[in-house]
Amino acid sequence: MLLATDIGNSNLVFGIYQAGQWTHQFRIETSYEKTAEAYALDISEYFLENNLPFAQVKSLVLSSVVPPLTSVLKNALSQLFAQDTLVIGPEVYPKLKLAIERPHEIGSDLVANAVAGFEKCGQACVIVDFGTALTFTTVSSEGQILGVAIAPGLKTAMYSLFKSTAQLPVVPLEMPESAIGKNTVTALQAGVLWGYIGLVESLVNRIQKELNEKCYVVATGGLSSVIPELRTVFDEIDPNLTLDGLRLIAEKYV
Repeated sequence: MLLATDIGNSNLVFGIYQAGQWTHQFRIETSYEKTAEAYALDISEYFLENNLPFAQVKSLVLSSVVPPLTSVLKNALSQLFAQDTLVIGPEVYPKLKLAIERPHEIGSDLVANAVAGFEKCGQACVIVDFGTALTFTTVSSEGQILGVAIAPGLKTAMYSLFKSTAQLPVVPLEMPESAIGKNTVTALQAGVLWGYIGLVESLVNRIQKELNEKCYVVATGGLSSVIPELRTVFDEIDPNLTLDGLRLIAEKYV
């Protein structure tokens, strides 16, 4: 049994992989205030509620884009499972195919996405991750991670408008029927959600033009299914892509 942990800016995602599949997943809201003991209690409660045996966890792998929490979660996991955790980062990158200028700057979640995306299709691909940030990770037909484009995520963009203006409310991330908003709520939804359709389509097309080849496009992330109109852009939507990448790196490259 493998336990993968993906520490993001909004949530910590845990996945349990056994018998060739992800059998359990759970999320905890990211908090800088919680101690290793508190996170260990959260994980322990989930294991107990789902009758998961601690002793069967034989491998731990972790990705983090929140540096202050990396050691906290490592400590939490060591308290529960009494073994070392593989942390995906610059120490592992030399074993992978990174063709970028400063490998230490790339997020480990994006590296995991790239590894899993290329494993899926075996050709040039673009992984679009809908998280706190909207990221586009490009992988060559040889499996090299060529680079990344980063934009504000859907929730980040919506919240930024709410936080920076006096009269605009927080609105649900629901597709409006029209790009012409008739009230404040539909105006915000039209600008952000229809606008993001154009952003994603344009960047994917631009990347393929620069590579001069058709890419396999995979979407992932918690908000990857919010915009149904983008499904024609994607060859596949895989919410487990990052976890799969962590597993593959732990199994094949370390």
